[in-house]
Amino acid sequence: MKEITQKIFYVGVNDRNKTLFEGLWPLPCGVSYNAYLIDDEKVCLIDTVEVDFFMPFLENIREVIGDRPIDYVVVNHMEPDHSGSLALLRQFYPDIEIIGNKKTFDMMAGFYRLTTGLREVKNGDTLSLGAHQLQFVLTPMVHWPETMMTIATLHPAAQGATADGQPAAGATVLFSGDAFGCFGALNGAYVDEQMNCDDFWPEMTRYYSNIVGKYGTPVQMALKKLAGVSVDYICATHGPVWHEHVAKVIGIYDRLSKYEAEPGLVICYGTMYGNTERAAEVIARAAAQEGLKDIIMYNVSKTHHSYIIRDLFRYQGLIVGAPTYNTGLYHEMNVLLDELSQKDIKGRLFGWFGSYSWASKAVSEIQRWNDEHLKYEPVGQPVEIKQALTDETIRQCEQLGRDMARRLLGK
Repeated sequence: MKEITQKIFYVGVNDRNKTLFEGLWPLPCGVSYNAYLIDDEKVCLIDTVEVDFFMPFLENIREVIGDRPIDYVVVNHMEPDHSGSLALLRQFYPDIEIIGNKKTFDMMAGFYRLTTGLREVKNGDTLSLGAHQLQFVLTPMVHWPETMMTIATLHPAAQGATADGQPAAGATVLFSGDAFGCFGALNGAYVDEQMNCDDFWPEMTRYYSNIVGKYGTPVQMALKKLAGVSVDYICATHGPVWHEHVAKVIGIYDRLSKYEAEPGLVICYGTMYGNTERAAEVIARAAAQEGLKDIIMYNVSKTHHSYIIRDLFRYQGLIVGAPTYNTGLYHEMNVLLDELSQKDIKGRLFGWFGSYSWASKAVSEIQRWNDEHLKYEPVGQPVEIKQALTDETIRQCEQLGRDMARRLLGK
């Protein structure tokens, strides 16, 4: 049995075969689709799983409750990796009542044509299951319009007493939907205190930056709604159940949603024949000589942009460079800048450089991206390289690296 606490069970599944999440983001270690079951006077399922995994999901449910019916299913988030089993679930449990908010049901009718047996909840509404009470917190745009969270607590009478006769404190469990989730399948254990979480921390940042990153203000609003709740467990829909590291996890989301960053530098470049790459190396070396220790370099044609976006959420400085291509900007750099413009990352420092053989375009195109979309703070002078580095453009690249390092280090 996969009991987390107080008759709350993990009934999720692992997907170790999918290579791209949402068809976009790499999954080198797979992903989990987490769902939870509260075994009370009324049996309540919290979220479902992607439809391809319905049968192992059903087996997990029956391991807990056997042939007993499920009274409710709470839908915190309508993305199909969490809601995809709803239509099949209704076939196996025809009397199950689906709980969600108005926007949930608008989407549910469109995705699955489910329009009956629904119970609409509003922010702050509660539902008693017997010993457990659920409270619903609407958190729109974290990261879809209908997203909400569910808080489970024990009624005082169900908490019992300690050995000295004092009232026992029941755990407060937050079912958070996609918030506080991360990439990576679960390898046997479900709760963080039973596993080594080292691999999950960078995958949490990557998950946030890739999936939730644009919605920093709604995340802050959600955190404010939860500020008065002392959470003992966070049960997200991807990744570990957080218990030992609850405070750390909330702190990570608070920092990322404020776009706070460390004084480090990400250098991204595109290159065809190595000239732009050599310029990037000169810039990085000058920044390091100035005393900047955290420098990461990426070839945008080799490294998936998922990891570049992750590191830009972590570090404050960004320098990009690419050649002119077809009288425009090198394709992969164009794609990266477009992706960054959609993330609405704030407070970054920006430098750029470019190269060309006979028609100059890269430098002006990168500047246009920043002026019109990114709106990062420019640092240093852009460097334009005709054909190959010269003594003069080497000096300019060194100056750009030094200027960025000094700005990041507050010199």
